[in-house]
Amino acid sequence: MRSSIRAVSYYLPEKVLSNADLVREFGAWTEDKILKKTGITERHVVTDEIVSDIAVKAAEKLFSEHDIKKEEIDFILLCTECPDYFLPATACVVQGRLGLRRDVGAYDMNLGCSGFVYGLATAKGLICAGVAKNILFITADTITRTIHPHDKSTRTLFGDAAAATLITKSDTDGILDFVFGTDGSGMDRLIIPAGAWAQPSSEETRAEAVNRWGNIRTKESLYMDGPEIMKFTLDVVPKMYEEILAKNNMKFDDIDHVVLHQASLMLLEKLRETLNIPEDKFFINIQAKGNTTSSTIPLALRDMRDEGRLKKGDKILIMGFGVGLSYAGTIIDWMV
Repeated sequence: MRSSIRAVSYYLPEKVLSNADLVREFGAWTEDKILKKTGITERHVVTDEIVSDIAVKAAEKLFSEHDIKKEEIDFILLCTECPDYFLPATACVVQGRLGLRRDVGAYDMNLGCSGFVYGLATAKGLICAGVAKNILFITADTITRTIHPHDKSTRTLFGDAAAATLITKSDTDGILDFVFGTDGSGMDRLIIPAGAWAQPSSEETRAEAVNRWGNIRTKESLYMDGPEIMKFTLDVVPKMYEEILAKNNMKFDDIDHVVLHQASLMLLEKLRETLNIPEDKFFINIQAKGNTTSSTIPLALRDMRDEGRLKKGDKILIMGFGVGLSYAGTIIDWMV
């Protein structure tokens, strides 16, 4: 059996956090400095929404924008690092709130930057195994809720979003072969150290600490070692890029577009230069959305479609990399 992406929609929270807003809060930085550091002018952030809220809104947009009947869905995959509860799985919450059939499968995947690619692989596997025909794959994170308000290093970079992708059984193979990789020895480079079972919430884990750059966080806040994440990315992505092409018996000339996890503009530009990819084949949309973790790639795909940059039959090489540490990539044959 074969599988393809049939539709992509996304939801962005209403609240917009601009660089000017951050300057008013932080005082020490300028809008230009934030833009040069991140390549971002604004990002959407939740106020009181949780992951099931934004996941449901993204799914409802998918149904309405593409005239998809809820009854067609026979499996839900939800990729998130910010579940509503330790248990039950947020995918089950979403199934109930959407009013989908009771004979659907539903479960969560805990992944971030590489999560969209992992979800495509999982959906393809379920379809090829004959388990499902129409899979609702949702990526959703409220990552800004994990960031200390006085941590400039991460607050300027991340945004919140949810994307809903319909992956279906098809006559042609629209999702090609995958490359995966993991380096768990670097798990502490991008982490929320406390709050779960390894280090339960306590007075100690909620205590604020100031680092040498003046950023404040607790052990229950998101921590990112930017230089180490960049080093990891620049090491694994060029190798992954070559492996994806080789595994799919393709050359770069066969590829119409390259879409990477939208981590930061600085990193994206460095990767484009390293991989020697022409600007017209390399899509960047981080400017007005920020790093939305697992949703960056589907957001980019939908924006490319809306801008008329995608046509049926285009080959899109996609790669995700980051938290885990993990990486994953594949090639999509665009069918939408």
